[in-house]
Amino acid sequence: MKTIILLIIFTALLNTCFSQPIPSDSMYLGQIPPGNTPKIFNLPKSTGSFTAERIAISNDGKEIYFSVIRNYYPTSGDTIKFYKYADNRWQGPFSIFSNHLAPAFSVTGDTLFIQNNSMIYQTLYSYRISGGWSEPKRILYGLNNAHYLQVTNNGNYYISSTPANGLGATDWCRLSTNGSDTSAVSLRLPLNNAVDNLDFYIARDESYMIIAKNAGSKSKLHISYHKSDGSWTNPKNLGPAINSGLAAWGPYVSPDDKYLFYTTGTNPNYSDTYVYWVRFDNMRDSLKYTNYIPYLKNQVPNLTDTNGTQFSYTIPESTFVDDDGNNTLRYSASLSSGQPLPYWLSFDSITKTFSGIISSSVSLNLRVTVTDTAGAGTSCTFLLNFIQQIGLDPINETVPGEYRLIQNYPNPFNPNTSILFDIPKQSQAILKVYDVTGRETAVLVNELLRPGSYKVELNAGNLSSGVYFYKLDAGNYIQTRKMVLLK
Repeated sequence: MKTIILLIIFTALLNTCFSQPIPSDSMYLGQIPPGNTPKIFNLPKSTGSFTAERIAISNDGKEIYFSVIRNYYPTSGDTIKFYKYADNRWQGPFSIFSNHLAPAFSVTGDTLFIQNNSMIYQTLYSYRISGGWSEPKRILYGLNNAHYLQVTNNGNYYISSTPANGLGATDWCRLSTNGSDTSAVSLRLPLNNAVDNLDFYIARDESYMIIAKNAGSKSKLHISYHKSDGSWTNPKNLGPAINSGLAAWGPYVSPDDKYLFYTTGTNPNYSDTYVYWVRFDNMRDSLKYTNYIPYLKNQVPNLTDTNGTQFSYTIPESTFVDDDGNNTLRYSASLSSGQPLPYWLSFDSITKTFSGIISSSVSLNLRVTVTDTAGAGTSCTFLLNFIQQIGLDPINETVPGEYRLIQNYPNPFNPNTSILFDIPKQSQAILKVYDVTGRETAVLVNELLRPGSYKVELNAGNLSSGVYFYKLDAGNYIQTRKMVLLK
């Protein structure tokens, strides 16, 4: 497991209360705060550039930091700029940290986390010194893909990275410390999925997280709430008022938890991209109590059975999750095309059980759908194969000297072929067939066998032409061979 070394930065808040609070009408650069309708937060744009990624506001509201970049994917021309309130007025913007972006404050406000712009993204920190900020230094060693480091009130660190247990190209992660080593651990489902889970904001009290779901040029902002068992709810879309543009990213919530800042635009060349802000506290609280869409937590595996035998399979309870608690899910099943199940295969929606029997070989793409009482639903698809096993025949009673898997004959074949193997001592023998993607297509043998030589006849009438692999697992012996089906 890849480990990283994290320089934990906890510094005491040295500033005393001698400084005067900023007048309320001067907060946020003196701009009139928005209501429930987002509006542009006016920040300077130079020719060919735009403000993006995120902003960061100091705890006392007297400093506002933001990124200015020239283009995305890849980014270029990055500079972090800031305004400061001093002598009863806003001053700036001042440029700081060229070729860096995505500023984020520590809890105390005396450390700034930033991200460099390179093909290998790294997280750095800078701390306050007299007259400004120190030279940025790298925090995370051994982890090159590190984005948007954030820290919460209780000292937990969150980041977008590539952990060993990840689902996508990057995952939203929590940093787990063991002694001097720190590892990035994916927050998994339902937050992460098999895409680029990149941009996010986490509340200081860890009560919620805002994520840019389905990252890249089509990302939309969603909110997920932290549950009492440590897991996260299925993210909810923040709605069309926020997600009406081509994409929305760079979420940040003001220190008083009132306003959401984010970046959006409608033009693919980012010519109309701006930082927007909107009143968020009411929206955050109301969304928490609206209906959650069920989600798929554990994929149903592809299934294989032998034709002519009674088939039965029950969908596990852990397959789908609904964060609404006692909300009862209604189950239904069909072919993945939406067509009804064939006459010989039934699905009991109460017990969640498939059952049936068929004498021929067939391959079905099935879909199981769950729907909650509000009508929201989700589904999963999986493959059900019925294969014809002509028989497992002992060839003779002579005890072989070793385990052996013999090349099938004929090879290439259509559609029947013979597979021979030797078992030198009583063993649980498993003989399976896989396609070139590694997907299991048939289980030919799965039983306790006495010593001897055996032959299995495979009928591949339900399979497509192509290259397949068959693998024998018996005792401590594992052997795989290739065969070719030509139709």
